[in-house]
Amino acid sequence: MSQTAWAHLPNAKHIDWVIASLKTHPGKWGVAWLSVREAAYDAAYDAAYDAASTAANTAAWSASYLAASTAATAAATAAAGYEARGAVYDAISALFAWADCGYMIESEIDELKILAKLGDQKAILLLPACIVFNKLTKASIAV
Repeated sequence: MSQTAWAHLPNAKHIDWVIASLKTHPGKWGVAWLSVREAAYDAAYDAAYDAASTAANTAAWSASYLAASTAATAAATAAAGYEARGAVYDAISALFAWADCGYMIESEIDELKILAKLGDQKAILLLPACIVFNKLTKASIAV
């Protein structure tokens, strides 16, 4: 793992993966973002996004933590399209806000969909990242 501004965080390897996968497969992020958009998801997404934003802006966050989050988001989204930017921003926000959610990216898609439908805020924000991870993993196994 490189010495990034977020290297000290529990989800650093997942943040690195999000950034690297967006740079190599930007189209997959946009497709994943669009694939989860529906009325029920959109309503749940609003609550999840608000929760991540609140967590991201609490007094517990130090200046260096905020700088790391800003750096990670900027590194990931610089050349991404609108949908991909949204999916990546959500993933990075969740990975920064909740130290215990990195494993969700590596979960089975259907498992994360169930958690998202039950209102799990982390699952809602990480569902597109999980879809991308599973598609890339299955593609590399098939080769």
